[in-house]
Amino acid sequence: MFEDRREAGRFLASKLMDYASKRPVCAGLPRGGVVLAAQVADALGCVLDVIVAGKLRSPYNSELAIGAVTEDGEVYLNDDVIRSLRVTERYIEDERSDRLQVVLEKAGRYRQVIDKTSLNGRCVILVDDGLATGSTMISAAQAAHAGGAAEIIVAVPGGPRDTVARLRAMPEIARVICPIVPDVFYAVSQLYRDFSQTLDDEVVAILKEFALKNASRVSVK
Repeated sequence: MFEDRREAGRFLASKLMDYASKRPVCAGLPRGGVVLAAQVADALGCVLDVIVAGKLRSPYNSELAIGAVTEDGEVYLNDDVIRSLRVTERYIEDERSDRLQVVLEKAGRYRQVIDKTSLNGRCVILVDDGLATGSTMISAAQAAHAGGAAEIIVAVPGGPRDTVARLRAMPEIARVICPIVPDVFYAVSQLYRDFSQTLDDEVVAILKEFALKNASRVSVK
């Protein structure tokens, strides 16, 4: 168990130091993932960016993800869940359209303070504060792959065994770092003592700080 997201980020950074020489792009998944990604980016001296993804919600339980969509329009659908719940194509399309607008609005706010970094040919480290269904991380990995990433690493503090296995089976992902895989997983919050909600203002503050750092790190060859 980690004290908070910052401690978890520092721990992940210690497992990622071998990638520093590759000058990776460290992409956090907002909101909580950006807190961890900032710790990783500082430790590795690399560029910080975000990949904004929003889960597609079940029509019967808004907390259950049936997929996810990113700011670039990449969509992941969990076919097993969709089949088991008998979710209609019409619902999926309406939900995708609705959530994409939310994602674009959030991404627009972030892009006012930090430029989007090209992932083409780069090693990309995707960071979040934990996994549940894995839908947003899978869609982020698909977006990074579509953006031309040469190597994709997923780094999270913990998650359920089946989700970790699903990510490790993806051909787009080279490695998954997930130190805590509990026998019984019920929520990401079980990974932390302090799992206070990360606010958008905190994410924006981190991105403003890294807008300057990124400029200097991009210029260093």
